Amino acid sequence: MSTKIAIPIERITDRILLVRGHKVLLDADLAALYGVETRALNQAIKRNAERFPADFMFRLSAKELEKWRSQFVMSNPGAKMGLRRAPMAFTEHGALMAATVLSSLRAVATSVFVVRAFVRLRLFLAANRDLAYRIDEHERKLASHDQAIAGLVNTIRQLTVSPPSKGRPIGFITPGEETSTPPRRVRRATSSRQRGTSAPSS
Repeated sequence: MSTKIAIPIERITDRILLVRGHKVLLDADLAALYGVETRALNQAIKRNAERFPADFMFRLSAKELEKWRSQFVMSNPGAKMGLRRAPMAFTEHGALMAATVLSSLRAVATSVFVVRAFVRLRLFLAANRDLAYRIDEHERKLASHDQAIAGLVNTIRQLTVSPPSKGRPIGFITPGEETSTPPRRVRRATSSRQRGTSAPSS
């Protein structure tokens, strides 16, 4: 007799954590999805330990457990945690293997949704990485364009700056006379009266 189960994928993806670079489900969450107690799941795993290498299942360290506790309390204020020891973490392959060692039709049926949740999350992360790469590429291109534009504007500014004008010399300049030749200074004759001397008598 087949067991028909429909579990929203979001319900599973919301429980997937990223630990040690692996996407994992903790034993309590996996047991709840498979419809068994956490103790029963761990006992079944212990009886089939050879099927769960390190890339299938591992126990959280004390530091990882503390970090997970703080995140759990922040997202679930007021919730109480009665963990006596660090939980086990199951990767995608470990979660699928756990369904095979449990003598439960529900676990087998649910494992299909668990795998789909891992696949969806993997595709989502891959799409985000591709988007982030494209954004970085555009930013680098814009930065190089900005530098080129800034250089062009600086060149235009230098070309538009008028050179300092030289003052026109005082006096008359004939057409054939170079402008660089300083003008002759006209000296006015002073009268004998202004010099204070009288003209000689005839």
